[in-house]
Amino acid sequence: MQAEYATDIIFKKQSDLKLLYEPLIRCAIHSVKPDNIASFLGGKLHWNYQGEMGNNFNTRILGTRIKHHMGAVSIKMYDKFGLLLRIETTVNNVSQFKHYREVNHRDGTKTQKIAQMKKNIYSLFPLAGLLKASNHRYLEFISTLSDPTQGIKKLNLVSQTIASEDRTYKGFNFFDEDDQKLFTVMARGEFNITGFRNRSLQQFFPDKSPSTISRILKRLRAHGLIKKVAHTYKYYLTTLGKAVIAL
Repeated sequence: MQAEYATDIIFKKQSDLKLLYEPLIRCAIHSVKPDNIASFLGGKLHWNYQGEMGNNFNTRILGTRIKHHMGAVSIKMYDKFGLLLRIETTVNNVSQFKHYREVNHRDGTKTQKIAQMKKNIYSLFPLAGLLKASNHRYLEFISTLSDPTQGIKKLNLVSQTIASEDRTYKGFNFFDEDDQKLFTVMARGEFNITGFRNRSLQQFFPDKSPSTISRILKRLRAHGLIKKVAHTYKYYLTTLGKAVIAL
């Protein structure tokens, strides 16, 4: 069973899409890593994953296309007629996805649980939601890859010392090893899906105490790079944070 879900962005003029598309597709082929592909598809890359995964770039009669694939699922970006930017997720085996459904057991009992998607017409509705979400996550990712002048402005913004709540927080140095490691960790695909906590970062910074990591989180939040989920200890990268890390 094969299914596709496409999200189209239509431009009024071909020149507008051409100005955006050519540098965007070149940047995406170098920027999208395996854990990013997994996060687009709503999962995370496990260390023991044995399937195929990668990126490829094609030049066709109709234009150029970039494709990211993981197992039986792929995400493509291409232009049509020079006016339409299409993001398309294709799945050749829907059982690669899981969702909450009724499961019939051999003893005749039924339970509601997370299980592999069935290969039938009744899976189309939940499948459409999953594929649409993949397209939107990809769009959110590539939205951080455009216009280098905007990137320079963002770097200048987060590298400056700022004051917040009667305290000052120094800016981030992108040539500093500690700051580089911090951004590399925060760019992990699973954090884009599930968020992260103080405890989540401790496994990557065993030499830092929980209180030190708390100060790092406050510094990130003061610079607008992360946001806290209300009434929890969980954080997510902001749009600015994703843009800065992708630079």
